[in-house]
Amino acid sequence: MKSNIQARRRIISAIGATGAAVVLGSRTSQAQAGGASGRFQPARHTEDAWLDAMAGKHRTVIDSFSVNGAGNALLFANNLFLSNAAGYRLTDADVAVVITLRHASVGFAFTDAMWTKYSAGLSEGLELVDPKTRQRPVVNIYDAQGHGTTLPNYGQTISAVAKRGTRFAVCQMATTRLAGQIARSAGATPEAIYKELTANLIPNAHMMTSGVLAVTRAQEYGYTVLSAG
Repeated sequence: MKSNIQARRRIISAIGATGAAVVLGSRTSQAQAGGASGRFQPARHTEDAWLDAMAGKHRTVIDSFSVNGAGNALLFANNLFLSNAAGYRLTDADVAVVITLRHASVGFAFTDAMWTKYSAGLSEGLELVDPKTRQRPVVNIYDAQGHGTTLPNYGQTISAVAKRGTRFAVCQMATTRLAGQIARSAGATPEAIYKELTANLIPNAHMMTSGVLAVTRAQEYGYTVLSAG
């Protein structure tokens, strides 16, 4: 009987030591990930410094990845400026807004010159019609005046929200895909088209290696995510 008790004591003691080692190991891993505080802290990169350089008391990233989503994002950005002014007496400079243009919305990151020159390639695969002409757009419709409520941005243009301080994070991966798409119909190399597109970005635009990365990086810098679709 005495030997059984001693055996149980040895087992319990071994379990206790193992548990302590597991807990200690867990705490060590946490400390290594998050520094002395034991909390996770994301790494900072110079490529993302522009996100932290934006002035403002409140930060929002509006994520768009569709044709309508790009228009919604412009409307939402304007609404943020208006509602912060009306309800909190804040100025535009107090409100930091970033709009991501990725996936199917990336084409709106480029100027009218690109839309006039590469309308077919920019519109390929999209259900996109200029409400004024009922034809394929030959201008960036989200930076054009006079569309009113016929588009989801309700007249809030890229240039208008850019003047209020909005920045645009443009997906490099989607831009590369788009360059290849345009190159096939334009008889040019994807590299040449990519260079031309990125030389003709809308105001306040920043190329990011991917749009999804831009959303996650913005969150690490304290931006609240608002989805525009």
